Amino acid sequence: MNISMNFISGLMHIDKYLILILHQYGILTYVILFLIIFLETGLVVTPFLPGDSMLFAAGALAGLGSMNISTLLVVGYFAALLGDISNYYIGRKIGSNILRKQQVLFIKKEYLKKAQVFYKKHGSSTIILARFVPILRTFAPFVAGISQMSYLKFIPYNMVGDGLWVSLFLGGGYFAGNLSFIKDHFSFALITIIIVSLLPGITLFFKENKKREPNENDIPSTEI
Repeated sequence: MNISMNFISGLMHIDKYLILILHQYGILTYVILFLIIFLETGLVVTPFLPGDSMLFAAGALAGLGSMNISTLLVVGYFAALLGDISNYYIGRKIGSNILRKQQVLFIKKEYLKKAQVFYKKHGSSTIILARFVPILRTFAPFVAGISQMSYLKFIPYNMVGDGLWVSLFLGGGYFAGNLSFIKDHFSFALITIIIVSLLPGITLFFKENKKREPNENDIPSTEI
């Protein structure tokens, strides 16, 4: 319980932590950001890392003049790109073995199945669309690897998806960092962006649950 509360508290005050990291580590902050964004999708076991809010907070700090937006764009883009490629290769090499197992340590099979359903429905476009859905974006490259999606096909979709994702959240943060209201209510703005970024995942969850609910017409009649 304490771990969950600390994690939520960390998300809510990520702006303050990022400022502290920036003051303490200076240019190494870009390396830390790279690692967080890379690990969010580079490993199948770390979908909980706050990629969206971290990019938004970094963009806002760039808007305030504390970080360099050009450097952030390069760091964010290559971290996401290399993370997805790493995940794709993990799925390609050992993904089928993981699927055969009943239970896998640190990997929720439920999320993996949802990513598979999403991939079957949207095909290659999943690599772009899933980038904007927390958790799903961690499993999408993995599923693409399992499905033996061609590397030459995966890379262009991956490049477009990562470019759009990084530009949107960094750009949104950068623009917000220049607004006086956001400057005065930065924590509130960050919590809002976290909630907004979670909405697609929540919507998808409820849609899937609704599909599982039995329809009146599907219930067998008990009349004699």
